[in-house]
This record gives sequence, structure tokens and C-alpha cells, in this order.
Amino acid sequence: MGGTEHLTVRREGATLVLTLNRPEAKNALSLPMLVGLYDGWVEADADDAVRSIVLTGAGGSFCAGMDLKALAGKGMEGQEYRDRLTADPDLHWKAMLRHHRPRKPVIAAVEGYCVAGGTEILQGTDIRVAGESATFGLFEVKRGLFPIGGSTVRLQRQIPRTHALEMLLTGRPYSAREAADIGLVGHVVPEGCALDKALEIAELVNSCGPLAVEAVKASVYETAELTETEGLAAELKRGWPIFDTADAKEGARAFAEKRAAVYRRA
Repeated sequence: MGGTEHLTVRREGATLVLTLNRPEAKNALSLPMLVGLYDGWVEADADDAVRSIVLTGAGGSFCAGMDLKALAGKGMEGQEYRDRLTADPDLHWKAMLRHHRPRKPVIAAVEGYCVAGGTEILQGTDIRVAGESATFGLFEVKRGLFPIGGSTVRLQRQIPRTHALEMLLTGRPYSAREAADIGLVGHVVPEGCALDKALEIAELVNSCGPLAVEAVKASVYETAELTETEGLAAELKRGWPIFDTADAKEGARAFAEKRAAVYRRA
């Protein structure tokens, strides 16, 4: 199991839990964190025993964005990982889910700050839970910067454009309740309970047929920008083979026998 000094990895049953672990900096992105994140996405997809991923942060924060000291040229912790970035100059974008989409569902468990790069990573996740004291926002314009982690493309596709533009152009903070009202997150729970709720959702995902779950996720994303006719054709191509899998046969048997299905991913 992977991980770095700024990214911890652990298993909760069939769920891989990735924890941004730099609480003294509100989990601002560092090179060790980015390397650990990317390795975590790869590990989850490579292990058939992993059926879902939960992404969270340590110390009461999710992620406060990029380390601005590093951006100002004052260096970045973890220089020993520099060769990874040299070998793959796209690694940081893959880590932030800008240029990489895991096959397995990714559930975000947000407490505290989830701003700038944190909100950008959030947009690459599939299901989102926030503690009621969480704070969201894209602060880049206030600092004369551009939210280049994908927000000018993704945000307007995930929430109404008027809300997307307000968030992008004002750089103001949003409460968890407001984030839920505009559709940025799906659940708001009492402070400190986001991880528990995310793991609860993960267990529901894990109880389903893994091949079906992965195919459904893939279909949702690959058809998002297609016409309805194109999308329905792509859905049929993606979904029809699932009916001929052992997973589908087990699901049918379990339903007929009124028992929980036991999927072996075949």
C-alpha cells in the first residue's frame, strides 16, 4: 500500500481511503501529496478488491489549494520526488483529477477548508459530502491568478452557469449549505461526520456489482457532451455486455433467492 508523508492510504473493507495529510498547512498541495494522490488513484484501479475510493483531509481541513510559497519560487517540500515530476510532467494534473479519471467511484469527505485547488480537485470526484462548517471557493481571481485546475470548464457543467460564474468571478467563500443549494455537494452533515457519511455511501456502492458500477460511471461521463441520440447509442454499447457477466447472473440469482449478492467481479 502506497502513500507519502503528505498522503496516507488505508483500507476500509473494499474502500481505499486517501487522506491529504499536511494539517499544519490546511493540507495545501505539496509535491509529496501530489505524488501520493496519483499513486493512490492508480493503486485503486489496479486492485480488483477495491470497489470505491474516499478522499478526505486530516486535521479538520480538506485542502486549501496550492502551496503559494512554492508558486512564489521559494521551493516545495519533498524535492526527493522531483524525478517523478520530471519523468511525468503531467503527474500533478493527474493527481488533481484534471487529466485522469479513476474507474472506481470517488467520494469526497470534506471538512473545513476546501478552497482554490481543493475546490478544483472536488470537481473531479463523483459524490461529495461536506461537514456543515466546510468552506468552499475559487479564490484565484482575488490573487490575480487563474483557476487552471479545470474549473472554468467543469464548474459550469456541474452547477448552473450563473452560480459557476459568480464563484469564479467573485472569489468569495461559500458555506457548506450554500454549496449544497447550488449543487456543488450532495450531502451536508454535522461537523466531523463527513468521513462517516462518505464511508456509508461507499459501502452502498461496494455492495453493488463492480462491473456494473464501473460501466455506469464510465457511461455517465462519456455521454455527458453527446447528443441524446449519440448518448443512447454509446450507453447501449457500454451497458449491454454487462448483462452477460457472472456479476449479472449472480445479481439475478440473489434477487430470486432473496439474499445479498456476492460479487466476484467476473
